[in-house]
Amino acid sequence: MQPSVLDVSPVIPVVVLDDASAAVPLARALLAGGIGIVELTLRTPAALDAVRDIATEVPDILLGVGTVVSADDVARAVDAGAQFLVSPGTTRSIVEAARSREVPLLPGVSTVSEALFALELGLHELKFFPAEQAGGAAFLAALRSPLPQVRFCPTGGISPANAPEYLGLPNVGCVGGSWVTPHDALANHDFHRVEALAKAAVSLR
Repeated sequence: MQPSVLDVSPVIPVVVLDDASAAVPLARALLAGGIGIVELTLRTPAALDAVRDIATEVPDILLGVGTVVSADDVARAVDAGAQFLVSPGTTRSIVEAARSREVPLLPGVSTVSEALFALELGLHELKFFPAEQAGGAAFLAALRSPLPQVRFCPTGGISPANAPEYLGLPNVGCVGGSWVTPHDALANHDFHRVEALAKAAVSLR
C-alpha cells in the first residue's frame, strides 16, 4: 500500500523545470539527499517530458505533478506517470478526475469554508496555499481544534527559517518548498547542491 503523500518526507520539493534533461539527475540527487518524493509543476513546456523521464528512469521516487487546475491536467499528468497530484485549489471536477484515475490528490485550500468543502468531498489531506499569505502557521494551529480530522501540507512562502514552525504543528504532515531545488542550481545542473539542500531539509523535523 502506498504511504500517505504527507508521510514520505518532511519537505516535498516543488520544482519548476525549464529543461527536461535536468529531471533525472534532479530526482537522483533528491534521493541521495534522503528525500523520496518530488512535485513537478505544470508551469513550463518541459514539465510533462520531465515527468515521463523520471517515471521511467527513477522509479524509486514518489512522483507528483503540481499546478493541476483542470480535469484535463489530471489526465495528462497521470498519463505521463504522475503518482500523486497537487492542485492550488479544490474543484469537484479535479477531485472526480483524480478519483477516476485512482491517484491521490492534495487539493489546495486557504479558508475554513474551502476546507469544509474538501471534507464534504471526502478529502482529509489538503494543501494549504498560499501558506504565508493566507495566515501562516498560526492559522493552521487555530484549525486544529475545529478540524482535527484534517492534515495539511502548507506551501507558499515556506523556507528553512519558518518550516520548523509548521512542522511542529500536529495537523501538518509535511511542507512544500522550492528552496530545495533553486532555479539557478537546476539551470547550472548543480545537483551536488541539490543533494546538500535535500540533506538539510530532511533534518528540519
